[in-house]
Amino acid sequence: MRRLRAAATGRSQAALAADPALEGEERRRFDALVARRLAGEPLQYLEGTVPFGPIEVAVDPRALVPRPETEQVWEAAVARLGAAGPGTVIVDAGTGSGVLALALEHAFPSARVFATDTSPDALALAAENAARLGSRVEFLEGDLLDPLPERLRGRIDLIVSNPPYVSEAEYAALPAEIRDHEPRAALVSGPEGTEVLERLATEAYWWLGVGGWLVCEIAAAQGPAALDLFGAYDREVLCDLAGRDRILVARKGAPCCV
Repeated sequence: MRRLRAAATGRSQAALAADPALEGEERRRFDALVARRLAGEPLQYLEGTVPFGPIEVAVDPRALVPRPETEQVWEAAVARLGAAGPGTVIVDAGTGSGVLALALEHAFPSARVFATDTSPDALALAAENAARLGSRVEFLEGDLLDPLPERLRGRIDLIVSNPPYVSEAEYAALPAEIRDHEPRAALVSGPEGTEVLERLATEAYWWLGVGGWLVCEIAAAQGPAALDLFGAYDREVLCDLAGRDRILVARKGAPCCV
C-alpha cells in the first residue's frame, strides 16, 4: 500500500512517513488505485512509471510491464557491444514501451537506434517515452525487422528483442493479472511458443553485419530449442537471477568459404 499512497499523492516515502494523512483528492485517488489493484491491475500500471537501467519509462496497458529479466537483456547487450560510434546501428525488434531501445541509446548515444512494433498503441507509448527523455530513437510500425530500411541489410551491429515466447497453452495458465491486463499479442507466439524466435533466427542473420550480435529474451524452458534455432550463429544461453535459462546471446560469424 505504501507504493499506492506515493502514486496517489506524488509524495516520497519519507514525506508520507512524516505526514501519512490523506485527505480530499489524495484520498479519492488512493481509494481508486486500491480498487484497481484489488481488481488485479498490475502495480506498475497504477504507479505509471518503471525504472529500467539508467532510465525511467511510463507504462500502461498499451505495452508489457518491463521486468527484471528484460533489464538483463539490456545488460547483456551493452556488455557484448561494448562501444558504439556514429556508424553503429542498433535495432529493438518488438519494442513495446520502447524501454530497450531507449536504454540502449542512453548507453550508446552516438549509435543510430531503430525500434519496431506491430502495435500502433505501443509505438505511441514508446514515442511518448522518447519525447520525455529527449531521445532520437526512430520508431517504425511493422513486424520484427520488416519495416527497416533496406540499406541496413547486412549492416546492423546489434539486434535486441523481448519477443512473444508464450505458447497458447501456457497463456491460458498465466496469472489473471497478466492475462487480463497486459497485451496478448506481446506475449503469445503461437501453438509452440517458439514461432517468433524461429523467425528471428532466420531473418536476423541477413540483417546483421559480420560480428553483429543478437540478444533476446526467451522462456525458461526454451534454452535447448533456442540453441538449435540459432545454429547458424555462435551462441549461448544465459540464466536469469533465479538460475533459469532466460537470455539468448548470438553472434554472426564470418561466412565460410571452401
